[in-house]
Amino acid sequence: MSELSDRAAALRALHRPGDPLILPNAWDAGSARAVVAAGFPAVATSSGAVADALGHADGEATPVDEMFAAVARVAAAVEVPVTADLERGYGLRPAELVERLLGTGAVGCNIEDSDPRTGALYDPQEQADLLAGIRAAARDAGVDLVLNARVDVHLQAAGPAEGRLAEAVRRARCYLAAGADSVYPIVLADPDEIRTLVTEVAGPVNVLARPGAPAPAELAALGVARISYGSRVYATARARAAELLAAIRAGADPFGS
Repeated sequence: MSELSDRAAALRALHRPGDPLILPNAWDAGSARAVVAAGFPAVATSSGAVADALGHADGEATPVDEMFAAVARVAAAVEVPVTADLERGYGLRPAELVERLLGTGAVGCNIEDSDPRTGALYDPQEQADLLAGIRAAARDAGVDLVLNARVDVHLQAAGPAEGRLAEAVRRARCYLAAGADSVYPIVLADPDEIRTLVTEVAGPVNVLARPGAPAPAELAALGVARISYGSRVYATARARAAELLAAIRAGADPFGS
């Protein structure tokens, strides 16, 4: 476990407010190697991209054995720390989730606070109990994995718009107190709201890079510690492949040779 512990420590150290860890999420061994070859110091998986590549829908529709096998292939393909998007944990108890995650060679994970199937938000204390259980199980296993707690208030448009930021802050504080290393208010994009959340939450903040969100340099200036690209790299690659295939079907040479 010493190697995994070292990788977990290295991954945690990369979360620097103002100098964020940038994660163009991977979906298989080849894309993971490409991420490392491009110079990124860690690899994250995207549950949506992995699911689609395996022929499943997002939202915990991927059989749990297939998801962990995919994460294991990613981790085996690179020498850098790997963190896995595990949705809400596939119904596994914390000890089993941690055992299976560490068995893949990954040293971090995302955990969502809404039901992947319905979108309903879980009670924040129930979510905090889950996160605390994962933290305790990881420490019992001897690897202090990096736990990224997703906050889905804005994703699910929960409650009145004017109260969402305050609810996201409340949940983020609760999850950090329960043992999360960082919080991920997914789809939060307004610069002023990001600044407020970063200021009011005593822990690293992860932001999703997406259309309408600030550029990475601006996110760094706002104090963000981690920037994820979700399934965007995968979706763009799929779209480009579709263009190539359409050109080939039409009898053109899409490669310009």
